[in-house]
Amino acid sequence: MKLGELARALGATLEGGGEDVEITGVAGLEEATPGLITFLADRRHEGLVRTTTASAILLAPDAPRPAIPVLRVANPYAAFAHALELFHPPQRPTPGIHPTAVIAPTAVLGADASVGPHAVVGDGVRIGRGAILHPNVTIYPKATIGDDFVAHAGVVVREEVVIGDRVTLHAGAVIGSDGFGFVAQPGAHRKIPQVGTVVLEDDVEVGANATIDRATLGATLVGRGTKIDNLVMIGHGSQLGPNCLLAGQVGLAGSTRLGAHVMMGGQAGASGHLRIGDGVQIAAQTGIHRDIPAGAVYGGYPAMEVRRWRRVTMSIPRLPELFRRLRRVEKAVGLVSEDDDA
Repeated sequence: MKLGELARALGATLEGGGEDVEITGVAGLEEATPGLITFLADRRHEGLVRTTTASAILLAPDAPRPAIPVLRVANPYAAFAHALELFHPPQRPTPGIHPTAVIAPTAVLGADASVGPHAVVGDGVRIGRGAILHPNVTIYPKATIGDDFVAHAGVVVREEVVIGDRVTLHAGAVIGSDGFGFVAQPGAHRKIPQVGTVVLEDDVEVGANATIDRATLGATLVGRGTKIDNLVMIGHGSQLGPNCLLAGQVGLAGSTRLGAHVMMGGQAGASGHLRIGDGVQIAAQTGIHRDIPAGAVYGGYPAMEVRRWRRVTMSIPRLPELFRRLRRVEKAVGLVSEDDDA
């Protein structure tokens, strides 16, 4: 589309002319070529703006103006995402049910559903309008699912799970598997029946091969707008507030409670039965063993306030030299002898 049209679509202010320049796509600063628009989201990469061959760039209001046309926006990264949607609209399968799909007679699918090869929809399932079930999706009996549901290949939604509107489940995600509940005892451990469910509220997205266990009693809850990355494990009875972001391989043990807008980096983990307050940020590979208050930023293992964690991390490479210095001082004052080092 023309650059002027793109500016209007993004709600951006065009600077430097070029309203009639033809834009054919979007690329990063280093990959952009003539005909493409690029963006700067991190000011540390400003040097690349001077060398890019893109036809235009998305910039924040206070960023220096380069020689190429500029689209000024409050959030260049969000505008970049919007531009990608404009140039790469999602592909939707044609509505209809593939002849190899198995739909129970008591299941109800809303209008314009698309059900792919070998998908299975069980008894008593209710699915809203515009659902897309890709190949080999399995929906167990009595699941309830809202409008505009997308389940990619191999997704499993277990019995009586409740899913809201505009939820996307990526390939291999399993929603409602049994929670890990056993009574440890001599001989064979005794399984605790997992008779609860899982509730995914509106606008939730779950990554590939992520698993969300059903509660022993009650419900495991994922709040509206929460986004869950690949290979995340959410234990039974956990409660996630709205608009959380969980990166790859995050693990939450049973009954962990997250407030609103919590962000957890990759491979961070939380032991069970603890609370993480609203707006908390957790660094990658952090191990959480106690409650964290709202608004805090934590990192490390065991988890600690991020400024302390950085000081501790920076001191680790210095420990051998500090130990040698300490030994010299101890010898000088007679606390240890040369034989103690033998």
